[in-house]
Amino acid sequence: VQLQASGGGLVQPDGSLTLSCIASGIHLGYLAAGWFRQAPGSEREGVACISWTDGHVNYVPSVEGRFTISRDIDKKTVYLQMNMMRPEDTAVYYCATDACLPYSSTYYPSGDFGSWGQGTQVTVSS
Repeated sequence: VQLQASGGGLVQPDGSLTLSCIASGIHLGYLAAGWFRQAPGSEREGVACISWTDGHVNYVPSVEGRFTISRDIDKKTVYLQMNMMRPEDTAVYYCATDACLPYSSTYYPSGDFGSWGQGTQVTVSS
């Protein structure tokens, strides 16, 4: 599986941005896809997770109600719609398959599990 994330950039506080991640080689044997982020000086953390099969989603509390994860099975693409963005959302965002479990709210940000794409920089600043 190869993942390619895109859509990062500079956005003002309270603005919106949508990230995309194309998962080449993905098939229904994969369980979930997730978005992670790593801010400067911080460890990578989970953000949102979605089941490939039934679309069940999970969000970490800091983005609940502001971010929306979705997937297009035919396009093998996962999206992260980010609204009401805050400066603390500034980070490099990564997508990954099988690095999270949406039903148990479990994230594996270390990179030891699943397949990972390259990051895309998101900066929230006025």
